Amino acid sequence: MPAGATGAAVLSGFSSPAHTGFRRREEAARVSTSGRAAADRAAARSQARRPARSSASARAIVLASLLGLALALTLGACGGTQTTTATRATGSAAAAAVAAKRSASVPVALRVGSSTTLPAAVQLPAVAPGDGGALSVGGLDAGDSSVASVVLIDGSGAREVAQLPLALHDAAAAQIDGQTYLFGGGEPGGTSASIFRVGASGVQGAGRLPVGASDIAATTIAHTAYVVGGYTVSDPLRTIVAFTPGTGARIVGTLPRPLRYAAVAAVDGHVLIAGGTSGVTAQRAVLSFDPATRTTRQIGELPYPVTHAGGASLNGSFYLLGGRGESLSGQRSSILAVDPRNGSVRSAGRLPEALSDVGATSLGDHILAVGGRNQAGTVSDRALTLRPAPR
Repeated sequence: MPAGATGAAVLSGFSSPAHTGFRRREEAARVSTSGRAAADRAAARSQARRPARSSASARAIVLASLLGLALALTLGACGGTQTTTATRATGSAAAAAVAAKRSASVPVALRVGSSTTLPAAVQLPAVAPGDGGALSVGGLDAGDSSVASVVLIDGSGAREVAQLPLALHDAAAAQIDGQTYLFGGGEPGGTSASIFRVGASGVQGAGRLPVGASDIAATTIAHTAYVVGGYTVSDPLRTIVAFTPGTGARIVGTLPRPLRYAAVAAVDGHVLIAGGTSGVTAQRAVLSFDPATRTTRQIGELPYPVTHAGGASLNGSFYLLGGRGESLSGQRSSILAVDPRNGSVRSAGRLPEALSDVGATSLGDHILAVGGRNQAGTVSDRALTLRPAPR
């Protein structure tokens, strides 16, 4: 109810009763003798004036009080409205900020921004940042033979800048404190346990893995690289190996099952692991390894089994590029994005063609996908720049 209406309703109950006492006293003063009539009338008038003044004062006090109350109610209502409005505005701003943050963290689709021609076609290369671009190390050529080349891919193109001491495929690479390291790999006589520091300046030995392993993947958190799974020629591995330059390699965790050819990347201080092959079966599990607690847990599941996919992180999301099922010709062009907060998986674009055995790494604002093999068995000689698509 408006404040003015409230005041009118309250005041309407105080108008006529204020005069009742005055009339009764005036009538009583008239029953007197003639000798005292004038005095009595004067006294009566004097007495009558006092109540009249008291009644007027009472009315004034009541009126002032009611007006003050009405004003207070009006101001309170206005203040309450302003407070409510401000509270609602603050709440709306906070809700908008939360929604914007949630929207910004939701995985976005990727699209091909550019393509670079490699010196030669390659599949299963180890790829990591290095020398102002990305280094693609080793792999298999179009004839399925191991290669020893170290290729630098940057804004000016792709070119070979160094050679490994031996040809390797199915190795893993990661950058630690600005230096690029190569871990393990398969060779014609078995598997390698070597760790090399690689770059345009050359290749130097930097350590050894606990056992020789190929079919591995690696990523970096802080000053340490983590090497996931692998194969020793005779035994698949379920280990997670940590390597910090100057302190050597050591086993720091285990997987729920042996795993080869998994997609791996680091997001928010955790190693995310998706798909891969266990035994001869392609997997669907999305795992998260926490280096702080050395525990591995499953956080999600892929929509279908995937192995031999490339893995990389971008803007807080984990991406799987291509891959295949258990069939050698079951390549996919799909890009999948994993939300590390809850393990949910969504479609996030497509490669230009169905490819498995792609090498991948994150380079600031984009992902680089190198080489790969299509359904016909043709090996790619392209490096693709994948950028976030407009929302």
